[in-house]
Amino acid sequence: MARIEKALEIERLERDIFRGACTKTQLPRTFGGQVAGQALVAAVRTVEPRFRVHSLHGYFLRPGNPQERTVYQVDRIRDGRSFCTRRVTGLQDGAAIFTMAASFHVGDHGPGHQDVMPEVMMPEELPDEIEQLEFDRPWAVREWEHWDIRTVPQEKVSRRDRVVSQQQVWFRYRHRLPDDPLVHVCTLAYMSDMTLLGSSKVNHPDEPTQNASLDHAMWFLRPFRADEWLLYDQSSPSADFGRALTGGKIFTRAGALVAAVIQEGLIRTWRES
Repeated sequence: MARIEKALEIERLERDIFRGACTKTQLPRTFGGQVAGQALVAAVRTVEPRFRVHSLHGYFLRPGNPQERTVYQVDRIRDGRSFCTRRVTGLQDGAAIFTMAASFHVGDHGPGHQDVMPEVMMPEELPDEIEQLEFDRPWAVREWEHWDIRTVPQEKVSRRDRVVSQQQVWFRYRHRLPDDPLVHVCTLAYMSDMTLLGSSKVNHPDEPTQNASLDHAMWFLRPFRADEWLLYDQSSPSADFGRALTGGKIFTRAGALVAAVIQEGLIRTWRES
């Protein structure tokens, strides 16, 4: 499978129009994290280097065809002294499959605080899941071979009072990435869609469902590296009517809270037709 540099590759067609790479995959539809990541790269290409992305809000409108390249049209909504805003639309065959707003900030000084990382098993205490996938889902090994993903067993998850559905996942990109912080931000945007919806199935592991991301929002809070261990502390506060709300906080292993994610997804009871 393609490495992240290829998966996030885009080419400029016009000043604010880009086309994303089409990578080899066995998925029936374009992976949402790739669409979001490419859209963010397109937005980044239209702002001055002094601006750093601090949030994105995206909607998955239609399933993407993984055999077709996606075109991204960027609208320059606002260029201010401290903030700038971009709107990106991903298109295939003339129809929008994804839309995203991204906000950028130059950074400033102010008071600081953060939630404390929960007590959790360290990644070295957990098995490399790619070894288990070789037996359970061999296609997933080929799809995610460049990612080291280690899920904390449910009986070992540090429980929070009154939180109904929790999941904790350690992850990192297996290969060394460039030092450019924007590479790590876009890589995390790609990665953040991988396991989050699974937190909604913790209480329903044997119920067959159709699953898909509907929308995705992220806030980037502090510097990090996506090729070093990150803890994705996830929960699903509600599921009903075929939809589930999920959220996650992403920490470095040193305990710095570096990102927050909210996603609503489809978890519709499986039907044959």
